[in-house]
Amino acid sequence: MKVSQIVFSPTGGTGRVVEMITKAWGMPVNKIDLSNAETDFSSLRLEKDDIAMIAVPSYGGRVPSLAIQRISDIHGNHIPCVIVCVYGNRAYEDTLIELNDAAEKSGFKVIAAIAAIAEHSIMHQYAAGRPDTKDKSELNSYAKKILDKIYSGPTGFSTPQIPGKRPYKKAGGAGLVPKANKDCTNCGLCAKQCPAQAIGKENLKVADGKKCISCMRCVVQCPQSARKVNGAMVSVAALAIKKACSTRKGNELYI
Repeated sequence: MKVSQIVFSPTGGTGRVVEMITKAWGMPVNKIDLSNAETDFSSLRLEKDDIAMIAVPSYGGRVPSLAIQRISDIHGNHIPCVIVCVYGNRAYEDTLIELNDAAEKSGFKVIAAIAAIAEHSIMHQYAAGRPDTKDKSELNSYAKKILDKIYSGPTGFSTPQIPGKRPYKKAGGAGLVPKANKDCTNCGLCAKQCPAQAIGKENLKVADGKKCISCMRCVVQCPQSARKVNGAMVSVAALAIKKACSTRKGNELYI
């Protein structure tokens, strides 16, 4: 038995949460990177004895549209699946239920769901340093409960009650599109790493606002720290969610 990690984690927060959970299982891991625009996800085949973990960040209370598209191309093969959404301490709203629906539509059997906290990918003052030691302890305990359910066999694979509403809330636009400043050396790494292929190799300085999903991967990956978002816009956005983010929120398990 091995774990297939199916993860969309442009800036690494979601990936760290997934590693904390699956490490507690002590199983071999097969990593599937949903942020890789060059992967043919329809060619992937999961084995019957696999356990899948599908994990995404919450973007404005929804699953990133790119992640949904790529999950829909994967053949779930009716294997048990744990879904995970990661958010920056504001709210995840309809992310889990949308991810559940996408996973079930692709042939996975959802047996558990986790909502976890990680440092906000744009406004880093919110959930700074998370997942932290307390989060790791919580996620470890969740992992053990899920493993018990897995080992109980198919007869114990009840469907968890997952929060969220249908129809899902309206998805927001990208809003914050990073641009390169004078420190850019035209190395092209941003274009290569962009999950949405929003940065053209012929003009590396500016991303296509219609394609960009504000995932901030180019900002994190740039070796010169040359890509930035508009500071004034970030300040306005941070102020708008300050009240919602002021209290530390905990992780949640649905099983």
